Amino acid sequence: MTACPSTAGALTAGPLTAGPLTAGPLTAGPLPAAPLTAGPVTSGPLPAVVVAAVVLCGLAGPVYLWASAALRLRGDAWPRHRDAVFAAGVALVVWGLCGELPGGPFAAHAARHLLVAMAGPVLLVAARPLTLALRVLPPGAVRRGLVRVAHSAPVGWLLFPPVAAVVDIGGLWLLYRTGLLSAVHHRPVLGALLDLHMLAAGLLFSFAVCLVDPVRRRWGLPLRAATLLLAGAAHAVLAKSLYATGPPGTAFAASDLRLGAQIMYYGGDAVEAALACVLAVQWYTVTGRRRARAAARSGGGHPRQASGQGGGELLRPGQLGP
Repeated sequence: MTACPSTAGALTAGPLTAGPLTAGPLTAGPLPAAPLTAGPVTSGPLPAVVVAAVVLCGLAGPVYLWASAALRLRGDAWPRHRDAVFAAGVALVVWGLCGELPGGPFAAHAARHLLVAMAGPVLLVAARPLTLALRVLPPGAVRRGLVRVAHSAPVGWLLFPPVAAVVDIGGLWLLYRTGLLSAVHHRPVLGALLDLHMLAAGLLFSFAVCLVDPVRRRWGLPLRAATLLLAGAAHAVLAKSLYATGPPGTAFAASDLRLGAQIMYYGGDAVEAALACVLAVQWYTVTGRRRARAAARSGGGHPRQASGQGGGELLRPGQLGP
């Protein structure tokens, strides 16, 4: 039996060619978004809002140094170690916002979170920029306006430690346990706003826990210590959950995900320990002051003589030493 000539010719003659595609769509419905697997979490050039934030941070350092030098020139005391602390905080924030960070995409993102939202804000707040501004500004409209804002009711409630903790740690849970991180990868402006939110929330939480600057209301040490403890526990639980399961909509490599979770866990512990040290110094100062007053009342002497202290100023409750 022989094949039909026309059929054989069609099967063997000449290369196969395809005409224009005129059939329906290859897939039904919209194409699913690819999971985030490689490259930085936010890619492309820096958005304008991040550039503006970097410029402002870069200017804040020289302004702080100028203000502290102006205080010393007129004979007022301002510890020099605060200059170094503020400069270190500015450097960490600028590095986190625009610098190159080692590691995979998620590990680099975790390091950025540690610098911008935790370590940098703690150093900036510990340098007492509000106190410095109030001391260097002359009496006038600007100084009165700054005092009015610092003593306003909205600022007082934002600095209520549980509220500040919810804004800071709650935002992290929304970022890593929802699809927000995956969405940020495809929207650079959203990623820039997220970085600024992390910075603002970190400053708010550090300010609310430390309370080293004059504000409307000074919340007690027990409340601030309890808030720090609970916030640290929530941050640790989040880091442990990321070690096991990545954020929704992402597909990071297991090694990158675990390294990033470890950076968040151990780096967060270190920053929270620094905040605890600030609270411990405040507790020591307040306790020593109370004991000195009790000894003075019982012995009839001056509080400083009863406590064995000499020189310097008597600190107000909740303040750190110079």
